[in-house]
Amino acid sequence: MNDRMFDSPVFVNSGNSLIQEIACLEDALEFLYEWPKNRRGPIYETALRACQRAFDSGLPLTAARDAFCGFAKSARIHEDVSTTLPWMVGKGRKGGGLTA
Repeated sequence: MNDRMFDSPVFVNSGNSLIQEIACLEDALEFLYEWPKNRRGPIYETALRACQRAFDSGLPLTAARDAFCGFAKSARIHEDVSTTLPWMVGKGRKGGGLTA
């Protein structure tokens, strides 16, 4: 198991109605490195520094996750996936759920 996995993933809307799961530190860094330069600001810089420091083992992973989540919320790309998504529920079944 990757020791840089987040306790719980962060979901972001990466454009074209696609929801991307950011499950580990490497995912967060890759997402931040690809973020458009013209949309970067102080909150982006804080999240990037936090993730870089966690990568270098100087900052707890939870702090990096929280910083990334704060960035996603400030950029209005954070997706709350605490509710059931439509693809998680089967059609025409009383109990819902996924079919095998």
